[in-house]
Order: sequence, then structure tokens, then C-alpha cells
Amino acid sequence: MNLDRPLAGISLVGLLTLLVCSAQLSTPLYSQEEKSQEEKSQEEKDDDDTMPEVLAGHSAHGEIFNEGLRQRAYLIPGMANIEFPATTTIPEAHKFFVQGVAQVHGFWYLEAERSFRQAAALDPDFAMAYWGMALANRSNSTRGKGFIAEADARKEGVTKREQMYIAALHAYFEADPKNRKERAQKYITAMEELIHEYPDDLEAKAMLALQLYNSRSAGIPIASHVAVDAIIQQVLAKNPMHPVHHYRIHLWDYKRAQVALTSANMCGQASPGIAHMWHMPGHIYSRLKRYDDASWQQEASARVDHAHMMRDRVLPDQIHNFAHNNEWLIRNLIHIGRVGDAVDLARNMTELPRHPRYNTLSRSGSSKYGRDRLFTTLVTFELWDELVRLADTPYLEPTEIDTEQVKRLRQLGFALAQLDRSAEAEQTIEQLDGRVAGLKEAADKASAEAEQKARDDKKDDKEVAKAGKDARRTIDGKVRGVEQAVAYIRAAQLSAAEDHAAAFEQLKKAGSVDKMMYCRFQLAAGETAAALEAADKHVKGRGNQVQPLACQVALLWQADKEKQAERALTELIKISGSIDMQSAVFTRINPIAEKLGIAEPWKAEPTLRDDIGERPELDSLGPFRWQPSAAPDWRLADQNGKKFSLKQYRGKPVLVIFYLGYSCLHCAEQIQAFAPRNEEFAAQGISLIAISTDDRDGLKQSIDNYDEETIPFPLVSDDKLEVFKDYRVHDDFEQVPLHGTFLIGGDGMVLWQDISYEPFMNVDFVLKESQRLLGQRAVLQLTRTSK
Repeated sequence: MNLDRPLAGISLVGLLTLLVCSAQLSTPLYSQEEKSQEEKSQEEKDDDDTMPEVLAGHSAHGEIFNEGLRQRAYLIPGMANIEFPATTTIPEAHKFFVQGVAQVHGFWYLEAERSFRQAAALDPDFAMAYWGMALANRSNSTRGKGFIAEADARKEGVTKREQMYIAALHAYFEADPKNRKERAQKYITAMEELIHEYPDDLEAKAMLALQLYNSRSAGIPIASHVAVDAIIQQVLAKNPMHPVHHYRIHLWDYKRAQVALTSANMCGQASPGIAHMWHMPGHIYSRLKRYDDASWQQEASARVDHAHMMRDRVLPDQIHNFAHNNEWLIRNLIHIGRVGDAVDLARNMTELPRHPRYNTLSRSGSSKYGRDRLFTTLVTFELWDELVRLADTPYLEPTEIDTEQVKRLRQLGFALAQLDRSAEAEQTIEQLDGRVAGLKEAADKASAEAEQKARDDKKDDKEVAKAGKDARRTIDGKVRGVEQAVAYIRAAQLSAAEDHAAAFEQLKKAGSVDKMMYCRFQLAAGETAAALEAADKHVKGRGNQVQPLACQVALLWQADKEKQAERALTELIKISGSIDMQSAVFTRINPIAEKLGIAEPWKAEPTLRDDIGERPELDSLGPFRWQPSAAPDWRLADQNGKKFSLKQYRGKPVLVIFYLGYSCLHCAEQIQAFAPRNEEFAAQGISLIAISTDDRDGLKQSIDNYDEETIPFPLVSDDKLEVFKDYRVHDDFEQVPLHGTFLIGGDGMVLWQDISYEPFMNVDFVLKESQRLLGQRAVLQLTRTSK
């Protein structure tokens, strides 16, 4: 049966009332007939040693199905109103398929794959559902190739058009992934053939336009932006609210942003339920230096993402472009002077649960981005007291990551010196000096070892010297970074002592510093003309950014350039509608404005332009900050019938491990890994409990297997899998439980989680992350109490 039913259009008002999950999934990924046949032959399989064992938590359909979200999808409001005919006998499956295509258009690959899986669960023979899974995994050759093979195996019963879609993606994955140019060209050729055959297929044109843009990174330049735009315009002529606005923004972003302004005004509205679609206009507005509009778009994106993650219990950084949006939002908040919100969101990014796969301080996830942007905001707006205060909290705590710790000491020492706490600043210098000594010793050792090896290999003197130099190059770079940090702090100390010439000399050795701060030190050192010239150049290169302009006003006034200061202040007032007046960067303008006869407050009222499209209320999209969700309650019994419940842990944190019964060897390894560390968790006030799929007899078997004396925490039964399902530790497509580990705070909120086809084995990570998260909760609680 060929269905040609678009997802019904949803108004912005309709979008904002987010729906809960639809009805319980009743059809597994394979058909009931297939399952029955599997059951009939199970005894034969058990006797056949050649059959691969399916480990508990793994998919019965192959490794490609292990990853991704394995909980049922539901029809989410605010998806794009698109049409994509596809062969299926189940109308509901087609709705999920169309939703998946819309999500791919919004680069929401995590949810797109889940939507396509839901379609396949409802109709296991739905070839295009597997094509969709492959499409959502174009960056993962192994999984994508596996999914397209599933689609290929089912292509006989579909239309020629669908077969061409499958063949195009098949050609893409079959090409050598290392030869990106060949791979891209094969896909372009196949999609062009599809469009020649079906010239009215809007989705094919949209996907071709995206590939023509993407192929530039594969060595195929965009021959004509106008030509690609013409393909997009063919789509928009038939469907003006098609999500292809997303691709049009990408096309013109770095070329001529003004051309895509109309798409910027419509992109989010075209798919209001997808966070990234609100983010994309921020590219154009940022490029046009309309930072207030860019901030609005990125805040809308953040709020939609936060609402989804909190509602559907998805770990924040599982959404691959989430952290990117939020860090860019903070940059734009800085540009327009929303200081409090920039600090608030940066802190929230550092608060988010970390995970080795998605978000660590050493990777480009929320933790690193949040910490970087928090430092940037505090330094840019000279919030020295706040920086010093946060350095004693989990937000800017010491870290074992060398580069991050040097950055922390650099900024902390500078802030202390700015607050005239020179003795404490000196302590940070001592720590940095200790690092320099250690690094130099390591560099000498590495160099000597490399030179000796070169001699042993009979190299000549020139090659020996080169080997020694090469061996110490990386370490010498680290030494320079630490020495620059020392110079930075010394500059602040000397400035506080009013030795401005010496302070500026040190600042010049400090590496990268805020440009306007540099100009301020330069002016104080007596280099007035050079300072004002550098400041003016920086302001002109940072059009419509409030901090450089505010600093320029103060510099000009200090240099007795009153007329120029007045002109700069006039320009600042024009873009001042969003600024927070509490920062020193702005409060030092107050007496200048008063002397110029400008009434307080000197900032302007915020205004909206008339070319921004229809915008909903931001609060209706979701919260500004991510917050943990409440843990579902439960009451379960151990092997002796003793009752345990989540409520009894109220007031203290608990780590809950979901395991798959006594027969799961991986689960046994997890239990036995956590058990010896029970006292370390207890020292943090954390209790442990494990919830099993076993019934009471199975629990007794677990106790026998694990050795009761070595398991210092309760094992309780959830043989009906009710709690597993409540916590989404369940594959709804195959109707089997998964592995899960949850940290639940004393207030009943899920602070951290891992749901996977394998148990989480990194006990050290859980201990450290628990300490960090609980420390943050304590700081937040203390802040609320003090207020």
C-alpha cells in the first residue's frame, strides 16, 4: 500500500503544548510470525554451537541495533509539514517515517533514528524505515551500511522511486569512506537521476541541495551558490515552510549571509519542535552582527532542547549539537551585555551530567564549553569577586587536566590581584612556578632519551640534535603557556601597585588577553595614542558588541577625548537595550554619562525589528536552564521479602543499578566491580541498591553466585519489569530490558544516568561524578538559602 499523507500542520500555539508518549508499543521489531518461528527453532539453536550468542541487553537483530535510543518514539508536535510517500501497510508507521525525515532535515539524528525504528517496529517490512535509519547515520559508516543493507533486503515490494532512494544511499555507503570525494559524487549522481525520473519530488531536491553544499568538504567545490539556491527555491515554491530553509542558511552563511535572511526568519517556524531549526537563524544574524536576534534564536533552541531532554529523560550531550548551540548563545549574550544570563547559562552547562561518551572536561562537550565561557564572561565583564568565589566551588574547581588547571590558576591569580589580594595571587604563581620546574625537567629527560636513542641508531650529530629538539617541543609549548600565565598575574599585581609601565611589559608576555584590557594597561603605561588606536581598531572589528564599545568610552574619557567619548557613548546607547548595568564595564560609564548630561539610566529600551518572523514567547518553548527530572517512585522486595522503596532514601543520594538477572555475566561483573567500592560511596553519603529482572528465586541464585558476604547492598526484584520501563531501561522495540545505572539525589531527582546495551563499568568515573554533582547541588541549595 502506497501512502501519501503528510503530517498535519501544527501552529506555533499547538506546538507549545508538548505531548506525552503515545500508546504502548505492541509490535516488536520483527513480526509475530517471525518471532514464533524463532521460538520453534530455539531448541535447535541452543544445540548449535555455531550460533552466535546474543548477550543480555544486546539486540537480537545485530550489533547495528545496539546503539541509539531504544525506547518507543511518539509523534512530537512541531515537526515540519512535509510529504514523503512510502510503501507500508500501517498508516501509523508512515507518520513516524515522515517524522523521522523531518528530524533528519533538522539534524536531530538521535530522535530521527528512534522515529524510523518506531516505524519499523510497527511494520517490520517497511523498507524505507531502514533507509531512514541509514540516513540518520551517514556519519557512521558501519551502522549506516548495516541499515541500508536491511532496506536493500526489503526493496522488492516498494516503488521504483523508493528503490532509487535506497540505491542512492547504498551507493554512498558502498563507496570507500576514505575517498570522500568519490562517495559524495556517487550520491550526487544517484540523487540527480532520481530527480530526473521524479521532478516533483521535493525531498530529493532538498537532500541534493544539502549534499551539494556538504560536498565542498569532500573536495567538490560549490560551482554556483546561485544554482544550488535555485534548487532550494523550487522546493520553497511548492512548500514555503519546508525545512530546506535550514540548508539555505548553510549555503549562504559564509558567502553572503544577507541573501538567507528570509530563511532565517522562517527556519525555526518551519519546524518549531526541533531545537536546531531555531539555532540555525543565529548563524545569519551573527554574521550580520545582529547579536540580539541571534541570541533570541539560540535561546529558543536551548529552551526546546532543555524541554525535550527533561521530558524524555535524554542525557543532554547525547544530542550532538546541543553544546555547540549553548556555547554560541553565551557568546552572543556577551556581545549584547546580558551578563547575568551568560553567567547563569555557562554555570548550567558545567552543571550538566558528564559521561565518558558524550561530555567530559577534556572534550568539546557542555563541561568544557561551559567552563570556557564562564571564564570568558567573568573576565570580559571584570567580575573578579564572582570568579574567586566560583573557584572554590565545583563550577571552577581544580582539575587534573593540565591545560584546564593552568587556565584556572591564570584567571584566579589575576582576579585575586585585581582585588588587591596580592599574597593569595602569589600563591597561584608559586603553583605555576612548580609546574614550570616539573615540565622543564620532563623536557630535559625526554630530549636526553631521544638523543640517546638516535645515537644508538647510529644517527649523525645533526639528526641526534633534531631528535632531542623534537622530543621536547610539545613540553616546551606547555612551559610557555605556564610562563604566560605567570606574566599575566604579575601584570595585575604590578598594576595594583601602580607600576603601570612594568605591568604593561608583563602583560605583553602574557599571551592572549582581552583586547580592551590590553588597551587599558597600555593607556595606563603612558602609550596613549597607541592604546586609543588599538582600541578603535578592535571596536570597528567587533561591530555592535557592547563590551569593546563601553571600554572605548572609558578609555577616551580617561585620555581627555571628551567629544570622541561622547560619540562612542552615543553609539553604545543605540545597542544597549539588553545590557545588565551591574558590571564594572558599564558602571564606570555612569559618571561619564552624568557629566555629559545624559539622564540615568543611560541605556536604551530594547526594540524589535520588523523582519524577524513570527516568534512565540520564549517561556512557552521550555526552560532557560536544564534541570534534572524527578525519579519515578518504586517499592520492591529482596529475596527474603523485605521491602525497599525509593522514598526510604529521601534526604540522601542513592545509586541504583539495573541488572539483567543472575545469568548475565556482564551484570555479575558490574555488581562485583561496584561492591568493593561500597564504603567509598558511603563516605559520600551514597547508598547502593541493585534492581534485577529476576524473581525471588533468581535473586537467591544471584546471592549464591555473587557470594552474599561480598555484596554489601540490597538486591531487589522487578521481574515484571515495571520499574525498568518507568526508568526507560527497556528496549520497547524488542521488548527486552537493558542495563542502567542512575544517581538519584536526596531530593529524588535523577542527577546522572547511563542506559545501554552494556553495563556501566567505570566505577571511578561514577564516584568522581557523584561527588561533583552532589557538591553542585549543595552549592545551589546554599545559594537559595542565602537568598
